[in-house]
Amino acid sequence: MDVKGKYVLVFGAGKSGIGAAGLLLHEQAKVILYDGNAKQDPEEIRRKLNAGADVEIILGELSDEVLDRLELVVLSPGVPADLPVVLKMKEKEIPVWGEVELAYRVGKGEVLAITGTNGKTTTTSLLGEIMKAYREDVQVVGNIGTAYTSVALDTTEDTVTVAEISSFQLETIEKFHPKASAITNITEDHLNRHHTMEEYIRVKERITENQTMEDVCVLNYEDEVLRAFGEKLIAEQKVQVLFFSSLRALQDGIYCQDGTIWLAENGEREPVVRTDELKILGQHNYENVMTAVGMAYYAGVPMDVIRKAVCAFQGVEHRIEYVCEKNGVVYYNDSKGTNPDAAIKGIQAMNRPTLLIGGGFDKQSTYESWIRAFDGKVKYLVLIGETREKIAETARREGFHEILMAENLEEAVKICADKAEPGDAVLLSPACASWDQFDSYEQRGDLFKEYVRAL
Repeated sequence: MDVKGKYVLVFGAGKSGIGAAGLLLHEQAKVILYDGNAKQDPEEIRRKLNAGADVEIILGELSDEVLDRLELVVLSPGVPADLPVVLKMKEKEIPVWGEVELAYRVGKGEVLAITGTNGKTTTTSLLGEIMKAYREDVQVVGNIGTAYTSVALDTTEDTVTVAEISSFQLETIEKFHPKASAITNITEDHLNRHHTMEEYIRVKERITENQTMEDVCVLNYEDEVLRAFGEKLIAEQKVQVLFFSSLRALQDGIYCQDGTIWLAENGEREPVVRTDELKILGQHNYENVMTAVGMAYYAGVPMDVIRKAVCAFQGVEHRIEYVCEKNGVVYYNDSKGTNPDAAIKGIQAMNRPTLLIGGGFDKQSTYESWIRAFDGKVKYLVLIGETREKIAETARREGFHEILMAENLEEAVKICADKAEPGDAVLLSPACASWDQFDSYEQRGDLFKEYVRAL
């Protein structure tokens, strides 16, 4: 669709919405920027747009008169596709895209896209570093912090765009077609948005929807859902499938065995890297490395370039990030542990008695598996946020009773500092989203580091 001269509504006035509005203006669309939050300040929103941007801003209710004008709607990732107003748009047969679809249609070059419940950000960051070591023009976009729409106009046929793609963004793709895709894993998450695991899985698997046998999809062999999905893709000859495994040797694929990551092809295998050469720790990170290596290799990057970039990679902020040591107590920021499965990885990485800060926005997750993963390591569980009573109840049912409540993160840090002894660790790994008390997991992690350093 050529958007020139068309009335396009951008739904959501956050970072993604602002990026989409700017992109549409460049493409000479008539842009309406809409947000359901009537309390927002339209002038503050306008200041985020380029000076003189000719954009109509609507907050609160959306009238039928406006709906009747629309020829396209672009949803920001945070806007559910099943909202009554969005369903009304679809009934009126107005095309509804996500910002990823818009950016893809305007952008040029190759796209390498990563989704999955956990590991997306680390894998995307690492793949970005590998590609930058080999290609001159690389953009790293998506949930990782840079909206895809904000860089689409900068891309050329020589650009490689490495994109972290959420399930929210995959709901609204149409033609989005990555050269290489990956699904890192599938565990329970975002059921408040997708309602059932079946729907969550279906949306994640859409990343391959437009791929062909000239493309590759990298999948986790040890995830039963993804193994079955990969076998289905192979049977249908839909796309080339590359499996990775952290538990067994594969005839064809990437696997980790005896402290070495191997690439196996056509009965031959070659070492990629020894795990003791990596700066990032833990089995989950070895899986992230295997995912990025597989994508880069099939995107044409020589193995020696891949190996060097992987060994140099130092990890990402807010993911089991070392903060500092105070009075013999080490503090770690794992604010990106926004669901129980991610938080399990955080506690598994700890190698000393740990005071754990958890709790936050309620995404309708269950916490039994997280509590069981404490495995004698957790001295105290300090809870904050919307889910604190729910988690405390679960912990008691699972036989864990060393629970302390805090009103906010600052108080939680002080409680931990008071209770910790030399040789202990304090870990912020909430197993919940941040939106009850913070704008984002990044803000939560930054404040944690600020409170710790001020002790």
